[in-house]
Amino acid sequence: MKSKAVLIFLAASLLSGCGPSTKTPEPLPTIVLGRDSASPQGPDLGGEGGVVASGVVMPAQEAQLVFTLGGRVKAVHVSVGDQVIAGQALIELEGQEELEAAVSAAQFEVIQAQQALEDLASEAETARVRAMQDIITYEQAVRDAQYTLDNFTIPSNQANLDTVAALNQMKLQLDQARAAFEPYKFRPSTDPTREERKKALDDAQAGYNAAVKRLQFEYDLEVAEAQLTKALHDYEIYQSGPDPAKVRLAEARLDTVRTQLAAAQAALDRLTLKAPFAGTVVGINAYSGEWVIPGQAVLMLADLAHLRIETTDLSERDVPKIEPGQSVTVFIEALNLDLNGRVIEISPLADTLGGDVVYKTTIELDEHPPGLRAGMSVEVEFETAG
Repeated sequence: MKSKAVLIFLAASLLSGCGPSTKTPEPLPTIVLGRDSASPQGPDLGGEGGVVASGVVMPAQEAQLVFTLGGRVKAVHVSVGDQVIAGQALIELEGQEELEAAVSAAQFEVIQAQQALEDLASEAETARVRAMQDIITYEQAVRDAQYTLDNFTIPSNQANLDTVAALNQMKLQLDQARAAFEPYKFRPSTDPTREERKKALDDAQAGYNAAVKRLQFEYDLEVAEAQLTKALHDYEIYQSGPDPAKVRLAEARLDTVRTQLAAAQAALDRLTLKAPFAGTVVGINAYSGEWVIPGQAVLMLADLAHLRIETTDLSERDVPKIEPGQSVTVFIEALNLDLNGRVIEISPLADTLGGDVVYKTTIELDEHPPGLRAGMSVEVEFETAG
């Protein structure tokens, strides 16, 4: 596409009044003025076999920044033209104090939950050692209780009864013997009936005492065995680490408080608009004290330090000849300067321009000359074969 202005100068011959004859006018030559007519050494784009397209200088990145929630602007920290870095706070909304308190509370809960989970490991080791000591203690208790029970002589009148039945039977006999002795207890010790009833009461008391002792010995053995069983079970649990059930509970608590912290932090973050990339502030549409609504563009950011070329009218007929990595020559019209570059992207979707189908291509320049600015018009010649 070579810009040409063709100036055709036509002159009409004036006929003299000396006769009716006319003279055919001679055509004057066509003068072609190229874009570089003022500079004989200017570029020659659009040679035979090349593809030429118009384009514009664009920032490598640009964005219109919005808040995702509404609120009153607390502070605007930048001005148009300021250079900012990625993550830098640009505009803040009111309401941060309450959310900062919520974040601090959630952080404290996370620390506590993490500590509780870590404590399970140290507590498990302590519990394992304690379980080992309990095993020793209750093994000895079982041994002693079994020895005492084995050496206890069961009275003959209880031999065929289990422990509880023997106790009930002996209790009944004791009550009967006490009732029989009651009417004679104040009689002289020389009274034969009193003596007989007194001996029966003593025998019944001895039988009852033996039944109680037997029950106590069996109880002591069962308690010691139960305690030993528990100690053995605890050791099995803690020898491989904390109790899995307690770990699951602690982990669930930690996950919950982490989620709460993330929610509080996200709510706080939404009050501050931050730069998504390093660039230049090119527009601000919010002021301190002003209300903004969700989705309202409040700041425009562009990466003016990294400029690229985007074509505007590359035809669908020519785009098959273009591919990423292809070399190009870019003519910057405002600077009257040629630059080399390469294609880095071809849009997969088409646009329309005056009814024609066109595809945008993005070009990375090999160098950025002084004076190059976003928005400048360019002409791009793609190097193609044939």
